[in-house]
Amino acid sequence: MTKLGALLAQRIAATGPMTLADFMADCLMHPQFGYYATRDPFGASGDFTTAPEISQIFGELIGLCLAQTWMDQGAPAQITLAEIGPGRGTLMADALRATRGVVGFHAALSVHFIETSPTLRKRQAEAVPDATWHDSIETLPQAPLYLVANEFFDALPIRQFTRDKAGWREHMVGVQGDTLLMGLSAPAPIALLEDRLSDTKEGDIVEHCPALPSIVGEMSQRIEAHGGAALIIDYGDWHSLGDTLQALQNHETANPFANPGMADLTAHVDFEAIAKAATCFTRVTPQGVFLERLGITPRAQALAKGLTDAALEAHIQAHWRLTHPDAMGSLFKVIGLFPSNGIPPAGLET
Repeated sequence: MTKLGALLAQRIAATGPMTLADFMADCLMHPQFGYYATRDPFGASGDFTTAPEISQIFGELIGLCLAQTWMDQGAPAQITLAEIGPGRGTLMADALRATRGVVGFHAALSVHFIETSPTLRKRQAEAVPDATWHDSIETLPQAPLYLVANEFFDALPIRQFTRDKAGWREHMVGVQGDTLLMGLSAPAPIALLEDRLSDTKEGDIVEHCPALPSIVGEMSQRIEAHGGAALIIDYGDWHSLGDTLQALQNHETANPFANPGMADLTAHVDFEAIAKAATCFTRVTPQGVFLERLGITPRAQALAKGLTDAALEAHIQAHWRLTHPDAMGSLFKVIGLFPSNGIPPAGLET
């Protein structure tokens, strides 16, 4: 058992089983042994590869989309360009490079990262030296907000519930010997799941992300009050149903409870929950459709002209991976938040 696993086992032995959300929070962000707090997990040498690491075009198109939105909203003189969960800072670096030619955009913006991992903050500072860091979205400046969240919400801790004839049974993490494992609580009515009784049956699993409503609420309130837009890109579906918890270690799936702190834990994002939490307008589009509307294929073709052999093959594969329905094109979705008196960001039009 890992050092973090031993600590969690001691806590469970002393106070009883813990919710899956509490377990995930410690596994990911424990200050000494948490996954994100202690390492750079991205790229070939890490445990997974996100879209900005697959191709520079992804960050370029995101940047140009936000710059176009800024122009559509009258090019306000001072704006906050922010990213929540910015990884290595690759997406933002590509976005800034691609928008250098947008007159007035860079003069208007200040870059802000919402990141709590000291290890990742160091990598982000190498990519975007002029950024300002925050522990939460609440401390961002009160200004028009142009924000991107790429594969952020999937890493937020979730609670899981199984519907029982007598109510809901919550999935709890317990310990047996020196092994952490999942169990079920006693059945009880759960107020936050009252609306799911009409579309679930006995034995169905429903997931709930406790932190999602407040984060989305804060984003959307700022956008409605000051202008701007948010692009939330992640994998998931419109409606939560089923067990989507997964662990990744060394680019392979793993047992979520085997090595606490050593594997990335994620769950599918419920885009309906994002839309319900927003106080401004929203619109959802599959990632592949979104990127094609923004011009990923012409940009990829232009870059391909200078490539040959293995580099060209990798470039073609990256384009396929980002856009094809059998890869990230359909599983990943983009939801845009924008003012109720405005138009949706480019790529999210109907």
